[in-house]
Amino acid sequence: MVSRIDLNQMDNLQFDVLKEIGNIGAGNATTALSQMLNIKIDMKVPKVALLEFKDLPDLVGGAEKIVIGILFTLEGQIEGMMMFMMDKISAHHLVNILMGNAEDNEEEFSELELSAINEIGNIIAGAYLSSLSTLTSMLITASVPYTAIDMAGAILSVPAIEFGKISDKALLIESEFGDDIRVLNGYFILIPSLESYGAILNSLGL
Repeated sequence: MVSRIDLNQMDNLQFDVLKEIGNIGAGNATTALSQMLNIKIDMKVPKVALLEFKDLPDLVGGAEKIVIGILFTLEGQIEGMMMFMMDKISAHHLVNILMGNAEDNEEEFSELELSAINEIGNIIAGAYLSSLSTLTSMLITASVPYTAIDMAGAILSVPAIEFGKISDKALLIESEFGDDIRVLNGYFILIPSLESYGAILNSLGL
């Protein structure tokens, strides 16, 4: 049986491994997004940090910033939650590319556009989790995505409430990617259970 890991007592090697998992997952997700939209997308090296839930809103622009959050629960050999977040401008830009709209806009999303956002989230999360599964040789399944448009503080309160009893930290992967028109910021937030953190590291020989 895999024991829980103490996130406050991780050594540098363990954290470096988690960072590398974040880098590879974000890279695979960006490649999948590029293929889905049929455009060239470049990505800078992601910034990876293990942060307390209370600090997450500041990293994505503040608790009152309106963002799109696409949330999945994880099951299988790794349990927990995963979220992909981006601001409204970034979401509009991706949706307009996907749907062939001529110009960006900042109006409210239509039902069709929300469906497109869900599909984008599905592709991104699927690619991320596929890379994690390949690296660890572990079976991971994700739920149907739940999409919300709200203030960052409200959206991030969902995993904080759900997992705050067993862990107060999440792995944040901040990715900056873009095409010829715009640079976008996306945030992967991975929240495995403490047993799953241990299982991930054990699978890699740590």
